[in-house]
Amino acid sequence: MAAAEDAGKRADRFLAERIPALSRARVKALIEAGQARRDDAPLTEPAQPVRPGATYALAVPPPAPARPLPEAIPFPILFEDEDLLVLDKPAGLVVHPAPGNETGTLVNAVIAHCGASLAGVGAERRPGIVHRLDKDTSGVMVVAKNDFAMQALTALFASRTGLERAYLALCWGVPSPAAGTIEAAIGRDPRERKRMAVRAHGGGKPALTRYATREAFDAAAALLECRLGTGRTHQIRVHLASRGHPVVGDPLYLRRIPPAARALPPPLRAALLDFPRQALHATRLAFPHPRSGAPLAFDTAPPPDMVSLLTQLRESAALRRETGQNP
Repeated sequence: MAAAEDAGKRADRFLAERIPALSRARVKALIEAGQARRDDAPLTEPAQPVRPGATYALAVPPPAPARPLPEAIPFPILFEDEDLLVLDKPAGLVVHPAPGNETGTLVNAVIAHCGASLAGVGAERRPGIVHRLDKDTSGVMVVAKNDFAMQALTALFASRTGLERAYLALCWGVPSPAAGTIEAAIGRDPRERKRMAVRAHGGGKPALTRYATREAFDAAAALLECRLGTGRTHQIRVHLASRGHPVVGDPLYLRRIPPAARALPPPLRAALLDFPRQALHATRLAFPHPRSGAPLAFDTAPPPDMVSLLTQLRESAALRRETGQNP
């Protein structure tokens, strides 16, 4: 019950003072969510002045479980046994729960799919994320189903002994030479924390990317096969952008219309400029099985949206050759 000295206080401040375990921000959110009452009537305005003699009540929902919950989210499975799961991650699927993406992740999906066969990693029944792909990067991933597989695969990815990983990247322009190595340290961009950047003067970790041009589409774009010598955050995207060949559709590292876009007819140029994600696909993953040592290799084609862009580029290049147009 509110006392005389509480008169005129904001309701959220009053309740926060009476419930020290909750922050004022948390109390405000609960009021806005309809969890507060005054004299058995709903209280929905955090700033409403307190009335002396009125009884205030706040319902605090039970905390959400700390571990991820199972969610029936479909994903293509390439291989599965008692130790591991190999899958083709769709573009747009976040790998691991994090602030802003607590649900609807690959981890939630794997828990639902595996059920009782998931022995768990550590003290919880959750899959072991050995390596990650960015939300909008598609392709092959391996997930550990128990501690044994997690430790073995983690060591394998750290040493890279017997590990083969290849990506397909559709980039703007055509790199010269057609195949080569990009070796440049990568670290957090000091001007924008969400981005990574090549750090030529310290502040980064060594990073090495090998690339080879699979197809060149006049001078406008190229399909590259990229292989990682290291595993830094956004490595392929940062390295290619640093050479003036950003990945098509990249929301972080493609900040203006590339000069190479001028070589494309307007409809095709618009299709590439409007592509809603980075055109990057983890196309191959090969490694020895953590328990048996048997060689495992998985190859997947790019998803339909990326295939559509490639088809349009091929058809446009073929038409230009037939009509004798200069690129």
